Amino acid sequence: GLYEAMFDDQMIYVDPKAAYIFVGNVYDTKTKVNLTERKARELNRIAWNELPLHLAIRKVKGNGSRRLAVFSDADCPFCHKLEEELKTVDNVTIYTFLYPIDSLHPDAARKSRMIWCAPDRTKAWDAFFASGALPDNKGDCDSPLPKTAELGAKFKVNATPTLVFADGSIVPGALPAQRLEAELKSAETEAKKLAAAKK
Repeated sequence: GLYEAMFDDQMIYVDPKAAYIFVGNVYDTKTKVNLTERKARELNRIAWNELPLHLAIRKVKGNGSRRLAVFSDADCPFCHKLEEELKTVDNVTIYTFLYPIDSLHPDAARKSRMIWCAPDRTKAWDAFFASGALPDNKGDCDSPLPKTAELGAKFKVNATPTLVFADGSIVPGALPAQRLEAELKSAETEAKKLAAAKK
């Protein structure tokens, strides 16, 4: 007897006559699935091919068969946690969009520019997260930061890290490795279904 409705960017529920409004998450008690979160992910899904991957740092692990995009801030502690979790995840190509949030981390943009200007961006990114070491440059090359800021705003990214999986679903937060594996597997399956449906 509940109906889903969108109010601004928030999902709400109403009764058949819209006399009552329910705000919050709805769970299926049998499957323990958060139905609100699942529906929101479907509605907020983006097309993977809309991501300008040339603006990201690309890292291939194993055979690189799975895809993951991450909006990340160099000084974000949760981004550091995510990098630790990603160490145990294999067979994935990770595209990292530099997304410094100046209001929280005023020095992150400078660090991001230095990493981007390094001869090997992937190596520089990994070295920074491993030891805090920054490349030896002034960070004065042409960086994608203004464009990644626009991209994040377009996709309503307001926290780091924010992950985009192969099916276009957007998930904020530093997910543990086990959940990352489950999400990657599910997203690849869903991406294939979506591609088949378009044919």
